[in-house]
Amino acid sequence: MERLIDRHKWQERGCSPNSCHDVMVSPFRSIAAYATQGVSAFSLGLVGKVFADRTRLGVPAFEFFVCAERPGEVRTDLGLPLKVEFGVDRLARADLIIVIPADDYVGVDAPPPALVEAIRAAHERGAIVASFCTGSFVLAAAGLLDGRRATTHWSLADELAARHPAVSVIPEVLYVDEGGIVSGAGAAAGIDLCLHLLRREHGAAIANVIAREIVVAPHRDGGQAQYIPAPVPVTGDDERVAGVLHWARQNLDKPLSVSELAAQAHMSPRTFARRFRMATGTTPHAWLRTQRLDRAEELLEVTDLQVQQVAHRVGFASVSVLRELFIQRRGVSPRAYRRAFSQL
Repeated sequence: MERLIDRHKWQERGCSPNSCHDVMVSPFRSIAAYATQGVSAFSLGLVGKVFADRTRLGVPAFEFFVCAERPGEVRTDLGLPLKVEFGVDRLARADLIIVIPADDYVGVDAPPPALVEAIRAAHERGAIVASFCTGSFVLAAAGLLDGRRATTHWSLADELAARHPAVSVIPEVLYVDEGGIVSGAGAAAGIDLCLHLLRREHGAAIANVIAREIVVAPHRDGGQAQYIPAPVPVTGDDERVAGVLHWARQNLDKPLSVSELAAQAHMSPRTFARRFRMATGTTPHAWLRTQRLDRAEELLEVTDLQVQQVAHRVGFASVSVLRELFIQRRGVSPRAYRRAFSQL
């Protein structure tokens, strides 16, 4: 299966949205995880779990392998030895490279030259280079984040910004997509990053199958802001907001207003909007738009509903509204998206 190139890659290839509708690229199939001494066993395990063999469920077969600076033993942060079969040269075979977090990255000024050369070469040939948590320090040290937005664990954001002033560090999000370079927040945010890449490259249906299999949310609401220590007490209001989120997802076909959502939470609109932003990091309007587009993508992939029917099912007033927002998000029309990602 091939996909229409996403809008981030238009900019990298010097194309405009109107001139690149016909460009086709293959979605990633080969994934390399780069590990160094002290690599996070948890992080390596979760990435491996996301890209495990699920062909029995209709998921594409992924080639997943682990690389290190050189073949041999790598010790994890738990002190357990990990036998790594491949050296850094194997990164040349990967469509997607993920730098796995390790405590050592923060204390090292420059990653190994061989690694820097390999990931730069991979990026230049069109591979996706990703990182999360302390792995973002490797990409920054290699110069791949200069002039770009990026994120890392919230507690390390100031350090990343201080060391690399050419990087625009955004500490409050779970991941930042810059097309060929994608960075994520700490620990479990690696799952969010991987599922986002699966949605972007293989479609929402595939990402949702994998999310259900590993029992995680296909898309977490909000960002790191909800995990950063703040003098705001957690109250029953948070549970009420969570209940409204669930209710709203079941009623996307309705013209939901902030007043109606607030009524569901038994709050005033002003209080609800404030609590909603604290819980999700965004506004009710922006959140609803994202949910509607997510659902529209899935319906385009797994049903034969007409585009007009899809628009009404997800609560857009007309096909033209869906088309405009869809092109803003994906760079292609709903019909072009369906041609690229349909599971039928």
